[in-house]
Amino acid sequence: MPLTDPYGQNVPYSTLTDQANAQTLGQGLVEGIVPRTNMRFKSANVRGATITKPVAGMVTWLEDVRRLEVYDGTGWSTITAGTSAWTTIQLTPPFSHNGNSQGTFQYRLINLFGELGLMFRGGLSIQYPGSGGLTDLRMNAFALPTTVRPSTLRTLVVPCSDVSSERITLKMDVTTAGLLNLYGTNGTTRPPWVGFNGVFCSL
Repeated sequence: MPLTDPYGQNVPYSTLTDQANAQTLGQGLVEGIVPRTNMRFKSANVRGATITKPVAGMVTWLEDVRRLEVYDGTGWSTITAGTSAWTTIQLTPPFSHNGNSQGTFQYRLINLFGELGLMFRGGLSIQYPGSGGLTDLRMNAFALPTTVRPSTLRTLVVPCSDVSSERITLKMDVTTAGLLNLYGTNGTTRPPWVGFNGVFCSL
């Protein structure tokens, strides 16, 4: 009668008194060990077609999105989103990079409490047209890639200069279409810079 490993993982192995059967021996080891390893799949769709009844504790790597996930008993939760480099955001006038010497306005994909998130850094300078607030609220010249767009609208608070401004924060919307829009400027709120260091949201 096969025994199981001493670590409580229920991986079976044959004993000397068991009938010799190489296939049974190999199959028992494979089926016992593979579900407890870091399994690799081309995509979540391939994983879903292969693992039809996932068990809590299973860990998988998705090659297409470079993401490590664990099944927690109810769903797949992100462990890490892999190495995500900072990406510079191309701007529209009247915005320019490095507002208040805070660096280039950039984003990157992160693991945020078990789900994917978007993190920003840097600062923008603003040259206002006329005497009022911004007439064009969109900051990014090109929409964010689909892989970093939120599933619903995300509204974030961002700090701004108190010079020429009645406020010290403005509002940034990250839309499902990948647009970054800035709100809150007017005739009496015309801060020369806006900061984004430490600003993040879930996807």
